[in-house]
Amino acid sequence: MEFAFNPDQEMLRRTLADFAARELAPAYAGRDKDEDLPRPIVRKLGELGLLAPMVEQRYGGQALDYVALGIAHEEIGRADFNAAYVLLLSALVGAIVSARGDDRQRAEFLPPICRGDAVAALAVTEPGGGSDAAHVRLQARRDGDSYLLSGEKTSISFAAWADTALVMARTGTLEQGAHGVSAFYVDLRAPGVSRARFRDLGTRAIGRGQLFFDEVRVPAAARIGAEGAGFVQVMQGFDFSRSLIGLMCIGAAEQSVDETVKYVNERHAFGAPLARFEGVSFPLAEAAVKLRAARLLCYEALWLRDQNQPHGWLAAGCKWWAPELAVQVIHQCLLLHGHLGFSLDLPHQQRLRDVIGLEIGDGTAQIMKTLVAREVIGKAARPY
Repeated sequence: MEFAFNPDQEMLRRTLADFAARELAPAYAGRDKDEDLPRPIVRKLGELGLLAPMVEQRYGGQALDYVALGIAHEEIGRADFNAAYVLLLSALVGAIVSARGDDRQRAEFLPPICRGDAVAALAVTEPGGGSDAAHVRLQARRDGDSYLLSGEKTSISFAAWADTALVMARTGTLEQGAHGVSAFYVDLRAPGVSRARFRDLGTRAIGRGQLFFDEVRVPAAARIGAEGAGFVQVMQGFDFSRSLIGLMCIGAAEQSVDETVKYVNERHAFGAPLARFEGVSFPLAEAAVKLRAARLLCYEALWLRDQNQPHGWLAAGCKWWAPELAVQVIHQCLLLHGHLGFSLDLPHQQRLRDVIGLEIGDGTAQIMKTLVAREVIGKAARPY
């Protein structure tokens, strides 16, 4: 049993920690506004090989393992939570196209994602069913060698500025449920596509919002996988992203803990450093232990993914526990800074607002606990 990174992974971690601290962290606060994440940052992440790095090298990737991908999310998440979102979506869309696309689709769609030339969104959620993602209503009607897409997607990360999106659309009947859904790789600059940006509490540079499709013509050659297999086959097996989300959140919380440890050692009250008082030191001790446990759970799930072993329920546990824990830890760090922590000049409030979004996105805690319960208890735990 080995708990340490191998030499290549540790070198990656050090390299990314240095890059993130030098080039991302200083401007993190300045990007807390409803403006797109700067394109030069996306391209820089591409130059570093961090966008869909598990993709084969012939398609622009680095053929890295999933543990290495987790390292990237943790270190970038420490410095700039918004930048880590780019890693997350490129990894998820890249993995789906790589596994389910044909050779032509891989050669056409993957290199721009890996270079950072194309920001890709994943368009699943709709107004009438956030967690019930298998029952999408956006229609894809066959018209010769194309499909016509009509409908709406909502709460889509990068909706305001993504170049492309992997869109789940219904090619069958509603009664078919997940088996009537197909996946399409769509150019969001195509005629008939329109967008609306949400005003969010956090991760404002991500541009979460709505996508509207009004008879948008999409070539049949842009369908990923077989017709009707979009949700069942394309989405199945890509729950590794839940572990990456966990590590993004943990990275942000770790950074707040590091900053708070420094503060309570330097700040004095009643003739001693704040760190001497158990009311200050105990919360930080608890945070260190809980974050380490959650971190190991995330890396275990990614290690299992690398070994092609079942990991779904562990990844669901990562998605439920890590964001919830990170919110608690960052909040405590804010409080330990006293009146200074309430200021917008310190980053804890921004990290707190950013991380809260991932208590909701990609599946709520309730949905994740249901997935864990199904594995641990069995069919009797199914609520439906």
